[in-house]
Amino acid sequence: MKALELVAPSTLTLVERPDPVPGGREVLVRVKACGICGSDIHGMDGSSGRRVPPVIMGHEASGVVEQVGDAVGEVVAGDRVTFDSTVFCGECGYCEGGQVNLCAHRQVMGVSCAEFKRDGAFAELVSVPAHILHKLPEGLSFEEAAFAEPVGVALHAVRRVSPQAGETAVVVGAGLIGLLVVQALKRAGCGQVIAVDLDRERLALAQMLGATGGFHALEDDVAGAVSAATTGEGADIVMEVVGATATVQLAISVARKGGRIGLVGNLAPSVEFPLQAVVTRELSVFGSCAIAGEYPEALEAIASGEIAVRPLISALVPLAEGAGWFAKLAAGKEPLLKVILVP
Repeated sequence: MKALELVAPSTLTLVERPDPVPGGREVLVRVKACGICGSDIHGMDGSSGRRVPPVIMGHEASGVVEQVGDAVGEVVAGDRVTFDSTVFCGECGYCEGGQVNLCAHRQVMGVSCAEFKRDGAFAELVSVPAHILHKLPEGLSFEEAAFAEPVGVALHAVRRVSPQAGETAVVVGAGLIGLLVVQALKRAGCGQVIAVDLDRERLALAQMLGATGGFHALEDDVAGAVSAATTGEGADIVMEVVGATATVQLAISVARKGGRIGLVGNLAPSVEFPLQAVVTRELSVFGSCAIAGEYPEALEAIASGEIAVRPLISALVPLAEGAGWFAKLAAGKEPLLKVILVP
């Protein structure tokens, strides 16, 4: 098979590799679409320790079942599927409690680190444990299905903060996940959803997708706008979808007393945290990691149009051109959201 392999830090090469052979409880999937994730871009230089070469990255994928292992009975060749980015054991205490994203034996598709290596889906074929597969709704395209993973991330993050009908939410960061979080908050019943970013075009897109306001983090009076929208109280919910000191501090500053902060972004490993503001205003802070059972809901939301993903597709490109598009995304000079590779 052909695969786009990270052969050295920041060096991707189209290579020929043997076809994977699925084990008894595994399924061989012919990949039809696989999105480039921000974690792939940030990790490919080796700095995160999560993309140690050589490895085939890619965990936002969809395709068709090509072959099933001897112990697999729930899917058959020809089924259209996607799969969880997390490979969980299903047996530890976390899994039994529904927190499969925190599995004690957790692995991630397309990740290579000190603890494990598992090749992903920037390839013509990928072998996947059958228990993390999900069948696609009828009529859902492969490129839309490749969004099940990021949509699931957004749904899980929003679920963590338990939005109530009519509440006001602020989303700090209108990148791909932030734009999906905006839609997930509206879907959950929030009355106002205010987007904050450094890019006016993304703020306009956020409003097209349901945000009730969009403000530039440096050029606009964000605190004043949130105050005016909430009769001076501040937002019930603030979702931080960047992961940097300035954006975390901004998120906390616009929350009302007793409000909830959802931390989704993890660009930086540590930030300066305004502890006194959190303590004295009794804010609740929720971390959010990956997905814990939201895949079926994500597929349903995409298929029904409740969460729009097509406006977020910047390019559909052949796998053979993947290295060049990785370079474009890493350079950050073009307004790209989601680039999807098609083997």
